[in-house]
Amino acid sequence: MNNYSTINLIFIFLGSLVLLFIVAPLLGMFLSTSYIDIVDTAKDVEVQNSIWLTLYTSFIATFTFAILAIPLAYILARNDFWAKRLVLGIIDLPIVIPHSAAGIAILGFITRDTVVGKTASHFGIDLVGHPIGISLAMAFVSIPYLLNAAKDGFVGVPDRLEKAALNLGASPIRVFFTISLPLAWRNILSGMILMFARGMSEFGAVVIVAYHPMITPVQIYERFGAFGLKYARPVAVIFIVVCLLFFIALRMLSNERRK
Repeated sequence: MNNYSTINLIFIFLGSLVLLFIVAPLLGMFLSTSYIDIVDTAKDVEVQNSIWLTLYTSFIATFTFAILAIPLAYILARNDFWAKRLVLGIIDLPIVIPHSAAGIAILGFITRDTVVGKTASHFGIDLVGHPIGISLAMAFVSIPYLLNAAKDGFVGVPDRLEKAALNLGASPIRVFFTISLPLAWRNILSGMILMFARGMSEFGAVVIVAYHPMITPVQIYERFGAFGLKYARPVAVIFIVVCLLFFIALRMLSNERRK
């Protein structure tokens, strides 16, 4: 019992150091920023526009690619095929490669010389420096979170329920929408929240695809480089608060759906 208590105390101490490492820099930033600076920065139209741009481009990226990612996650959860490990490795690639390299890859994918870029140009859209380009960069670095969460959700759905419904005459599409998707929805929603949050915080890939218009992470960097820490810090504080509010709200929505 004493040994167990000693181990617990050691683990609590080590865990507290990790928590302190996370909290201390953020707390220091908040305490170092005056209320007046926060209020003045919050009234800045450029800051408001950048936050709005960040939020809606991340929403667009999340919900658009969810339509593509969820069916892929179901296939990976329910089928074994020779290239499955390769596909799983490809899914995790955006997590491990440098995000500046991801930005260069996306930039080369959407320029006017490419099929995607030429197609967009026919509709009068230049994806480079466009909100759609920003959404694509966000989606590239964040989609593994949704894919992996959705796949785990579908794996957790008992396949006997699907087989029973099929034996009773239900079509595969009906089984998917009435059994598989509702039972895996908790994981899918959690994955969408993580994808949204990760896309919202992206800098490296986005700054290469679209320096302008500025999302908030790029604006924080731009103000730091041009004016220093004093002018960048209030923007960072406001954006962190906005991110936390959205993240808490989405988590509460997720918990309500679970109930």
